[in-house]
Amino acid sequence: MPAAELLFDPHFLPLPAAQTLLAELRGSIAWKHEPIRLFGREVMQPRLTAWHGDAGASYRYSGLQLQPQPWTPALLRLRQQVEAAAGARFNSVLLNLYRSGQDSMGWHADDEPELGPEPVIASVTLGATRNFRLKPRDPQHTAHGPVTLPLTTGSLLLMRGPTQRHWLHALPKTARPVGPRLNLTFRLVR
Repeated sequence: MPAAELLFDPHFLPLPAAQTLLAELRGSIAWKHEPIRLFGREVMQPRLTAWHGDAGASYRYSGLQLQPQPWTPALLRLRQQVEAAAGARFNSVLLNLYRSGQDSMGWHADDEPELGPEPVIASVTLGATRNFRLKPRDPQHTAHGPVTLPLTTGSLLLMRGPTQRHWLHALPKTARPVGPRLNLTFRLVR
């Protein structure tokens, strides 16, 4: 089986704190709905996004060049908590707002060069529970995936070590009615 290093804390934030933070961020963040390039064509992202971080922590994916918005007080407080739990430093966060079960994220790895060879990605979930999926990148290992992990509100998922090199992850659409979900992925952009 391909190597991965995942740590999951389903109770990272207490429920009242997670609910308060979700309401605050939904109302205070300048959300964007931008097109990305997939397989040579431009499509609208199936979610809303925002990029916050230290000055100079620009990030590029799927044809987008993101320049960070300044940290908000709420994002700074959460970053400190995540850094303490992860034992790692982060200079940026990608916020993804999934408005319903029809918003999604396709199979990908967070393996952009500016993240380094073995990035630490710390993912905090607020709001509706959604199924996070992982599968090996190498088709020879398909017997070992996909793996499904329900991400609940207030949970923290750390992906580090060789995970991005050997595994893809996704948040598929769901037909069941679900409320909004906010995912914050903290990273260190070099």
